[in-house]
Amino acid sequence: MNADFVEFRRGVVSPMECIKEGWALIKDEYWLFFGISIVGMLIGGAFAIVLMGPMMVGIFLCLQQRQRHLPVEFGTLFKGFDLFVQGLVVTVLKMIPVLVLLIPYYIFIFAMMMTMKSRQINSPDDANAVLASMFGFEMIFVVIMILVSMVIEIFFMLAYPLVADRKLSGLEAVKLAFRASKANFGGILGLMLLNALFGLLGFLCCIVGVYFYLPVAFASHAVAYRRIFPDTGTTLPSPPPPPGNWA
Repeated sequence: MNADFVEFRRGVVSPMECIKEGWALIKDEYWLFFGISIVGMLIGGAFAIVLMGPMMVGIFLCLQQRQRHLPVEFGTLFKGFDLFVQGLVVTVLKMIPVLVLLIPYYIFIFAMMMTMKSRQINSPDDANAVLASMFGFEMIFVVIMILVSMVIEIFFMLAYPLVADRKLSGLEAVKLAFRASKANFGGILGLMLLNALFGLLGFLCCIVGVYFYLPVAFASHAVAYRRIFPDTGTTLPSPPPPPGNWA
């Protein structure tokens, strides 16, 4: 499938509605989707650059089957490996901006540490000044990383669902996800912020609460995706015959 010919809707993501519909989507089988989400994240996180892609694709395969009212089994999660290369390409492309920031950051920190080490013997005051500068730089870098990570999540949120649903190549999925996310930027940003807020509230509730919210967050993403990309497999009822053909 050529991503250039895939149509999508604009301005259709309502953050709170997506979360409510996401919860309604999975609540009858919450514990199944809880297990799918947790296992998918554990396996994907074990070797993120290789395994995260197929696990994310598998999670959305499960959610999309649920949206089509088809039975979902735990083993559906591992069908993401059928699209291993596509998911891997999405993950690699998603990590590139982070690496572009991290590499010069570590070079800078290493240079600052070497500078501080050389000055500490001759002038402790100079060493403290370097340390303070390094701390200030790290705080600025953390803020930049948070902002960049949020932008990355916004523009890549639809990529894994596109691989699962339309079987696009990784590159085509990312390109189409970028265009569709740009057309729905405000709604997707709001959804990300709301999910982050609910995740934070879950974290504050004995820390483990964030894990219990995880399947709802994934389900809200699946709902947002389906609003932007209607299900091409949905068959509409046939219209009635024209009056001339009525018996």
